Amino acid sequence: MSRSNYVFTSESVSEGHPDKVCDRISDAVLDAFLAEEPEARVAAETFATTDRVVIGGEVGLSDQDKLTDYMGRIDEIARACIKDIGYEQDKFHHATCEITNLLHEQSAHIAQGVDAAEDKDEGAGDQGIMFGYATNETPALMPAPIQYAHAILRRLAEVRKDGSEPALGPDAKSQLSVIYRDGAPVGVGSIVLSTQHLDPDLSSGDIRDIIEPYISQVLPEGWLNAETEWHVNPTGKFVIGGPDGDAGLTGRKIIVDTYGGAAPHGGGAFSGKDPTKVDRSAAYAARYLAKNIVAAGLADRATLQLSYAIGVSRPLSIYVDTHGTGQVPDAQIEKAVGQVMNLTPRGIREHLQLNKPIYQRTAAYGHFGREPDADGGFSWEKIDLVETLKAAV
Repeated sequence: MSRSNYVFTSESVSEGHPDKVCDRISDAVLDAFLAEEPEARVAAETFATTDRVVIGGEVGLSDQDKLTDYMGRIDEIARACIKDIGYEQDKFHHATCEITNLLHEQSAHIAQGVDAAEDKDEGAGDQGIMFGYATNETPALMPAPIQYAHAILRRLAEVRKDGSEPALGPDAKSQLSVIYRDGAPVGVGSIVLSTQHLDPDLSSGDIRDIIEPYISQVLPEGWLNAETEWHVNPTGKFVIGGPDGDAGLTGRKIIVDTYGGAAPHGGGAFSGKDPTKVDRSAAYAARYLAKNIVAAGLADRATLQLSYAIGVSRPLSIYVDTHGTGQVPDAQIEKAVGQVMNLTPRGIREHLQLNKPIYQRTAAYGHFGREPDADGGFSWEKIDLVETLKAAV
């Protein structure tokens, strides 16, 4: 039997966190190639440290001459990301850091397992398991701890970038311990907020005075009270941030990217991967289906797993767990899921319109729980399968 009274904690990191700088650059490279060719193949990885960014991995376009031309744009793409994030530190500056491009053409051995022959659907880009999750505890159908941990950092980034709070730097982390009563989130037991600051004379108390009003804005009313524990810049000064303070790498914040530990994760990272990679596209499809299951009222919570094999188009398995909250048997929902959506790699891409340059915006503040964009970004957050699912069960 699941517990109804407990405390659950999730963390988020800002766009200026070293790992998120790398996720952003990898996804910006992906977007550039998809803008040129929707079927482009990209698996880009980024490493960042003091005064240096290294980008490697595999890319592929149908026109080899265009591929050569695009290789020359990688430096420009990386610097634009770093500038937008806001890094102008002596040892990590968008204009002066060294950019090393080690991208190369995609392996033909990988491509042969993925590319579709004329008479069959394309196979998955790799083996693996992917999970999706949804819960009705927030309007976005996301777990409250990760949803509000993201919201805090997004708000602080907004006021940093619009000039309202020039003392704040790009690098930051948040952590919320949310109190649950009768299975519902009701308050914050503790909050940890570490943020880079550009004025070395600011104390932890000064930083709290700056950030507390913005945190209060984004949390539900009454969640902060006299009992809430605050830990703001608990180690003291935080002036040196980003890749100069700690090295960064693409794909190291996968729990931040998904459900904050409230649901399983398949293990694969998202950023820098084109949507033929089921690590990314099938995880988006799983979230889409889980969200629609909950939005349809078929369950209060839903976990959905998909599994794939490289070169095989159909998922090997579909698993649904509604954690005892389902209005119909889980096996019935599993069957409906396979009927309402084509879960081959191409079927997912076409249904969610994933062959677009929409990925750079996903690199920070979570891939899930966001509003769908008019240009197709976050299409997996739509709840347009509600009636179809109801009819299928």
